[in-house]
Amino acid sequence: MTEKTSPLRVGLFVTCLVDLMRPSVGFGALHLLARIGPSLDVLVPDQQTCCGQPAYNSGDLVSARTLAQNVIETFEGFDRVVVPSGSCAGMIVKHYPNLFAIEDPWRARADSLAQRTWELTSFLAEHLDLNDTGAAFAGTATYHDSCAGLRELGVKHQPRRLLATVEGLTLNELADSESCCGFGGLFSLKYPDVSGAIVDQKAQAVENTNSDLLVGGDLGCLMNVAGKLKRRGSKMRVFHIAEVLANLTDACGIGEDQDA
Repeated sequence: MTEKTSPLRVGLFVTCLVDLMRPSVGFGALHLLARIGPSLDVLVPDQQTCCGQPAYNSGDLVSARTLAQNVIETFEGFDRVVVPSGSCAGMIVKHYPNLFAIEDPWRARADSLAQRTWELTSFLAEHLDLNDTGAAFAGTATYHDSCAGLRELGVKHQPRRLLATVEGLTLNELADSESCCGFGGLFSLKYPDVSGAIVDQKAQAVENTNSDLLVGGDLGCLMNVAGKLKRRGSKMRVFHIAEVLANLTDACGIGEDQDA
């Protein structure tokens, strides 16, 4: 008699930008996780809020700590927490523990959440060893590596491995793909001229690939580059990788349905 194992309880941390600006990324992530089948029990807690990264980056550690405590409480009881953003996942994994002193009871809880949290493509490619997403796209794409996902979490080969499973898709590597897009959250607000110059270089590199799609794993980066591409008159479409892997590329791309 085979002993039944309980499904892995997974909490999806949607992120503010996905919730407010691009819900299809969240639905795409849910679709991908649902493909795994009964081995996963996926939930989206209503109580989740901002991860606190904007406050943390601006030096408002009191607000960042308060928001972190809510996120920690909300996702306690989940075996894994999955985030469709290297930036927000990096905040939880790398910075939450440092918000609390060693002797603070919240430190152990922050450490626990950090150890259970995964960026989406890493969770699918590494933790679940997913080799078939069921996705198809007849065309070409180039991929932008976001700074936080790449440098804080080592997200590099995972999205490319998943994109390689998309039937009909050819990936054109982006020159200097690891360079910043210029967004950097609050950086783009504090230093708009510098940010604009950086994203202009990124947009030129993206256009040079002559690809049909620009794909990435962080919505902030993608919104920033999509806006610049639109202002340059480019027809290239921009999608989060969750949307591509979930076959949502028939919808409007990022920036197509708004004045970016």
